[in-house]
Amino acid sequence: MTDLFQALQAALDAADVSEKCALTHALAVRFAAGELQVDQLAPAPRPITAPGRPTAPALVSPRDTPQRGLGSVEGRAGFLHAIAHVEFNAINLALDAAYRFRSMPEQFYRDWVSVADDEARHHALLSTRLNELGFSYGDFGAHNGLWEMAEKSADSCLTRMALVPRVLEARGLDVTPGMIQRLRGLGDHASADILETILSEEVRHVAIGSRWFVWCCEREGREPESTFIELIRDFAKGAIRGPFNLPARTAAGFADNEMAMLSALSGKVNS
Repeated sequence: MTDLFQALQAALDAADVSEKCALTHALAVRFAAGELQVDQLAPAPRPITAPGRPTAPALVSPRDTPQRGLGSVEGRAGFLHAIAHVEFNAINLALDAAYRFRSMPEQFYRDWVSVADDEARHHALLSTRLNELGFSYGDFGAHNGLWEMAEKSADSCLTRMALVPRVLEARGLDVTPGMIQRLRGLGDHASADILETILSEEVRHVAIGSRWFVWCCEREGREPESTFIELIRDFAKGAIRGPFNLPARTAAGFADNEMAMLSALSGKVNS
């Protein structure tokens, strides 16, 4: 197999978590080495479908996801499991961005393959930590909100770049510092160290989304800041909640005007 899109589809379809991560790492290595090519004449992507996933965790409504205190081992495991599930979805989101949107510059595919590779590593770090705590990925229920947004934005690269990295994934930039602080306060430095790694790399991921969102806006002759707010109002107003991590968001490509408009939408004061 030398076609990047075929390799991406195989990784998306893999239901076993270990196989999906292995295929993702392998295609990233092969693409970087020039062994996989972006075939602009490849067949059009298939309509978006649910990616391959294991039978566990069971998917539940967000309101049915149990809230556990971090003071117990089980509580911390449930918390880390939720993040591991976010990272599992993030693997599929990055793979799908590279697979679904055709006729983009080659750097677009390089960026999103690299993101998928990072997300697979993040998931593995969290899964290993869960094992150390006596649990496994799949032991707790999880929700599917990230992938639902992928389905809503499947027909537009501009919309996908706005709503997935710049809304849903950017939320992690805001909340993760507080999570790290709480874990360190409980003496769980091993878990906090993993979140530190994830946070530092997620800034780059959101920045990639910001860069390609602006590129798509320029291609379509649209003004980025007003377009971003318009898309949030249409699709994701409920996902905007402050306070915001201004240093991280600035590093990830958010302009001052965007942050002012996001603050107005959320009704919260920035951090």
